[in-house]
Amino acid sequence: MLDRNTVAPSSTSEADQIAAIAKALAHPARVRIVTFLLSKPGCIGGDIVDQVGLAQSTVSEHLRVLKDAGLVTGTIDYPRICYALDPAALAPIRDLIEAIAARPAEGEAPCCFTPQGCVSKEMCK
Repeated sequence: MLDRNTVAPSSTSEADQIAAIAKALAHPARVRIVTFLLSKPGCIGGDIVDQVGLAQSTVSEHLRVLKDAGLVTGTIDYPRICYALDPAALAPIRDLIEAIAARPAEGEAPCCFTPQGCVSKEMCK
């Protein structure tokens, strides 16, 4: 879990996990897929194709990237695959975004943020 008193993730593996999630979300089609899955508790792959307006093979590749990052799960209900979001997978990037949003605006901060944590502004000069 991200330590809110520091800028850096608590481990290299957590930083890698955050980067993988960010990379998976860094494509507009994947954002549309995730947004669509937010509106459904689970859906069939064909529904996603219809919703995002891309070819089945393209949607399958985007779903693979999202699954590799752990954001999406797929349950086989032969002959269909039902996809769903795994909200727990977003915890590392959510913590980072919340830590960024919680930082006071420059000039309002009582301290200077460094990788080691919060230090007095005088030490940052």
